[in-house]
Amino acid sequence: MVRGIGASARTPRWQPGLALDCPHAELFAPARDACGAGMALALARDALRLQQAAEVPDRRPFLWVQDKAALRLSGRPYLPGLPADLRHRLIHVAAATPEDALFALEEGLRCRDLAFVIGEIAGNPKALDFTASRRLSLAAEKHGVRLWLVRLDARRDLGAARMRWEVAPAPSPKPHWNAHAPGKATWRADLFRAHTFHPGQWTLRDDDALLVAEPAATQSSSAPDHGDLVHGSGDRSLATG
Repeated sequence: MVRGIGASARTPRWQPGLALDCPHAELFAPARDACGAGMALALARDALRLQQAAEVPDRRPFLWVQDKAALRLSGRPYLPGLPADLRHRLIHVAAATPEDALFALEEGLRCRDLAFVIGEIAGNPKALDFTASRRLSLAAEKHGVRLWLVRLDARRDLGAARMRWEVAPAPSPKPHWNAHAPGKATWRADLFRAHTFHPGQWTLRDDDALLVAEPAATQSSSAPDHGDLVHGSGDRSLATG
């Protein structure tokens, strides 16, 4: 018993910039505001910054896969809204079914020429069971390509991801120079499952050069507009709700 307590005490709390041994993470998020995709991109860039600290800059492309329902709910990735260092590196796949999306994700994870993979799947399709989740984890671990799988409007189910987040939008801090300008993208992040870190809650903010984590606090119902991340069908961005 004492040994078990000591092991638990040594388990660190997650923070940006820590080396991750969890190549497959899931983010449960509402579809209406693009907070899941936004946080997935922020986590991916944080991992790339850590990797590039001792290596040459990573200029490899990245893969973004959406099934048909996710595409309808959250819209397509909008290139001008992506971080400048990623705009020319996007490979987007619009899959007709969850099965097709899972196939594309697994094939992407087998390709070491990709910097990382982001997936968006809506709801809880039967195809995304524990076996399918385990296949994604094994592919990510074997080939060293990280996956952030965004689960839009989904309930928490069984999954093999070694880190699982619940994500919601949070109010952005006021800009320093222009009070009417949009603030930095900010999220309420609940790490409810982690094999390497203690579960916990944070307020995360993408500060361009750095992913900033602050202790979780009670948030108001207001939320920032992350509509620059996606562009809906036609002329309307579905990210703004």
